[in-house]
Amino acid sequence: MSTVETWRSLLASEDLNADEVVTHVRVRDVELPLGAGTAALITLDNGFDHTKPNTFGPRGLLKLNDALDQVAARGDLAAVAVTGKPFIFAVGADLKGVPAITDREQAALIGRLGHEVFRRLGELPVPSFAFVNGAAMGGGVEIALHCAYRTVSSGVPAVALPECFLGLVPGWGGTYLLPNLIGAEKALKVIIDNPLAQNRMLKGAQAYELGIADAMFEPADFLEESLLWAARVLTGEVTVDRPEADRGAAWDQAVANARFAVEGKLHGGAPAPYRALDLVAAAKSASRDEGFAAEDDALADLIMSDELRAGLYAFDLTQKRAKRPAGAPDKSLARPVTKVGVVGAGLMAGQLALLFARRLEVPVVMTDLDQGRLDKGVAYAHGEIGKLLAKGRVSADKAGRLKSLISGSLSKEAFADADFVIEAVFEEMSVKQKVFAEVEAVVGPECVLATNTSSLSVSEMASRLRHPERVVGFHFFNPVAVLPLLEVVRAERTDDATLATAFAVGKQLKKSCVLVRDAPAFVVNRLLTRFLGEVLTAVDEGTPLEVADRSVASLGLPMSPFLLLQLVGPAVALHVAETLHEAFPGRYQVSARLRDFVASGRPGVYAPDLSIDPAAAELFSGGDRPSTEEEVRQRAVEAVAQEIRIMLDEGVVTAPEDIDLCMILGAGWPFHLGGVTPYLDRTGVAEKVTGGRFLDPGVASLP
Repeated sequence: MSTVETWRSLLASEDLNADEVVTHVRVRDVELPLGAGTAALITLDNGFDHTKPNTFGPRGLLKLNDALDQVAARGDLAAVAVTGKPFIFAVGADLKGVPAITDREQAALIGRLGHEVFRRLGELPVPSFAFVNGAAMGGGVEIALHCAYRTVSSGVPAVALPECFLGLVPGWGGTYLLPNLIGAEKALKVIIDNPLAQNRMLKGAQAYELGIADAMFEPADFLEESLLWAARVLTGEVTVDRPEADRGAAWDQAVANARFAVEGKLHGGAPAPYRALDLVAAAKSASRDEGFAAEDDALADLIMSDELRAGLYAFDLTQKRAKRPAGAPDKSLARPVTKVGVVGAGLMAGQLALLFARRLEVPVVMTDLDQGRLDKGVAYAHGEIGKLLAKGRVSADKAGRLKSLISGSLSKEAFADADFVIEAVFEEMSVKQKVFAEVEAVVGPECVLATNTSSLSVSEMASRLRHPERVVGFHFFNPVAVLPLLEVVRAERTDDATLATAFAVGKQLKKSCVLVRDAPAFVVNRLLTRFLGEVLTAVDEGTPLEVADRSVASLGLPMSPFLLLQLVGPAVALHVAETLHEAFPGRYQVSARLRDFVASGRPGVYAPDLSIDPAAAELFSGGDRPSTEEEVRQRAVEAVAQEIRIMLDEGVVTAPEDIDLCMILGAGWPFHLGGVTPYLDRTGVAEKVTGGRFLDPGVASLP
């Protein structure tokens, strides 16, 4: 029995993947220009608009197979073409059904069905064409790769094989067909490099330049131009010449280089990229049948892995929970914001002014006590707009409008008609209280006062104001334009209207907001400081700096502990550690060697070539109780588990999911770990330290 027939039988007898949004397949005849004959045009369309992209579960794949049966039986066709609904080609497998898969054979059937259906596009009696009119990811790219020819719209916003980002491999032909089309080096950028670079996407033009598509046309007349181009191919007017993929030493070197890069990032912490590397390496000499069979095996193994379940959990958090923040008040309570004030003119203030102007497109006024600093802050924001213009990210008119929105004033009277004022001044309680008192004296009674503090009490900051209910924490992460997390902090007296306005503004800023109770250092900084504090304590006890810095490499974190320290800034890290030590002296220690290091004025422990600076190592040396890498890692993750349990018991956030969302979006905690709590559950650390799991079995792991 073929895999197609096996699935028909399964779907008739079992309620598998019942929630699948089926991508339907419409077939219509199109007369090609130049007398080239009739083409059957297959359009993929799940019946929804572009906000719900075409995906493929078993029912959708069977629909496509039925359409291919129909066109394959005809003797009057010159070609078959596949395209998508407006703005969407297809974005791959419907992964909602993965949690229901309970054994490896079921998992293997998913891979085999995709291969059996998709490969028919390349085995029809007439040439096949993919007209990639919109977003194409995962299986969507693989449908196109199975076709004989491909065109792409220059307006396509995303072309990608993101599977390794989630914990899978491109398993419907991607790891075999793509390297054999464009060569191993280019293919590995798409299969490995881009997914591990926070799931970077290609634009349509970039896909064309790589050789994934044979021709590119403008969006306005994309289908007509693609049909004309197909006719020219069929009549011989156009010959598609593709460079032969180098299957010599260059292929092996590309795989070796990619393997080295993966090891440097993950240190064996995630299986999917390593399986993808093995598949691409084998594709050099394997037959198509052998390559596809190897993909089936890899998919089966990975679908039945905790890492994939954790990756899907993380994806769900960032795509759903991040868009509907838990505990946020009704958005109807939000007040309009027509002008924003920024107190301060330093680097953070300049970043905030730019972000508010770009996203809200309302006047933003910065204030400072010094004209020189004020001019520098405004100039920074204007300069960044100039860079956007130079890169083509904004038009000249838009750049001019944005610059006109950002101004500076030495007087806080400029805030009189502001609806939202955020402070970004020195991290000292008395300074921030003074600033808020001065702002409250000039603004209206409903103006929201927001603080970007990273660790101080928002409630204490608001305590001396006439209207403390208008104060909210609005904690961004640096760099502001890049990191998507925004911790929205509800102080003791913050009212619902203020909070709703904060969430509405955060959404306009295109940030993912998480509601956090006012507690020292909130979520990300509290956990990172506890984590880093244990590593620093091990160094104080005598662990060599190099050993401590390598200790958590196997987690696949975006940076080592001391690289994180250098990015944050040793002085800032020391200040947060001191704040948390004051709040929780039994759990947070202040490293004496970190204090000495800050006093030395050094920016970090790394030399420009990213080697450990010997002078820095000397400042951190001493102690007579060294630990091994494993011992340092274990004490660090156990401390994090303990702190998470305490935070949940304190109600800092509503659920472990919010902890994970914060750590993924604000600290770059890897998708393959699912954030932090699935890792602590899977490794038994959570149960050892806290007496139980954070998440139920099956939520971010195998059932």
